[in-house]
Amino acid sequence: MRIGVSFPTTEIGNNPDDIRDFAVEVENMGYDYITCIDHVIQTREAVADDWRAYYVRDNPFHETLVLFGFLAAVTKRVELASAILILPQRPTVLVAKQLAEIDVLSGGRLRVGVGIGWNEMEFDALHQNFKNRARRIEEQIALMRALWTNEIVSFSGEWDAVDDSGINPLPVQQPIPVWFGAFVEPAIQRAGRLGDGLLLNPRVKPGPQAQKEIDIFHGAAREANRDPSTLGLDVTMFTEGRGENALREEAEAWREHGASHLTVRTMTSGLSDVRAHLKALESARKILT
Repeated sequence: MRIGVSFPTTEIGNNPDDIRDFAVEVENMGYDYITCIDHVIQTREAVADDWRAYYVRDNPFHETLVLFGFLAAVTKRVELASAILILPQRPTVLVAKQLAEIDVLSGGRLRVGVGIGWNEMEFDALHQNFKNRARRIEEQIALMRALWTNEIVSFSGEWDAVDDSGINPLPVQQPIPVWFGAFVEPAIQRAGRLGDGLLLNPRVKPGPQAQKEIDIFHGAAREANRDPSTLGLDVTMFTEGRGENALREEAEAWREHGASHLTVRTMTSGLSDVRAHLKALESARKILT
């Protein structure tokens, strides 16, 4: 099981030296990858009192793809993984080009986690249609993979068309691995049919609900004549208020669920600065080694 960290995008601040130091030290600790949340614009007031209350203008979100370009330059080994990129609110050909460039600059260290999003306001602000996002993401994945693996592409879809054209440079990985972040059954099934892996809902803990979602994922893969054992599973473990035994037991429980990736998240733990996040991650790494 590979162990990674969630970039504390809302709490790390805007000092590029802190951002660089975080990535370099995480890599030096032996973590395998860094994930980053994606949101382009947030409302002043929360749209609901549940988990969506966190996604407001007062909480900063670094732009994932630009951030990964920076991190590609300051790291050497650690994988960069979007968790998740809200793909249907972006122009397909442009994001395919941007992701290919990150893969080139990182030497093939990119894993693309995508999802359909939940906030209609973001789609409106970016001039995209919120209502067709589930169907559109499937077409986007097909076009991106074609662009990543062919010098010249002709593609005619419902929303995108490319005529005898291609991107240059092509990515190192052909294609770049695409994982799906999915919280509801149709989206989990889509991950099984089309994805290289599933980013399980971070709020799901080891146990029956987690196994139910994993079974849906694997069942959809089998129905699509795919081998579930070849697909990845990325799960999240929060450090807030957790002791060594609790972290160790949860990691073992996820291993028993068949998780291939375990993401350690320190964000929302009330940590004051980048050094506090790094200290918590250093402690977690020792526990999980």
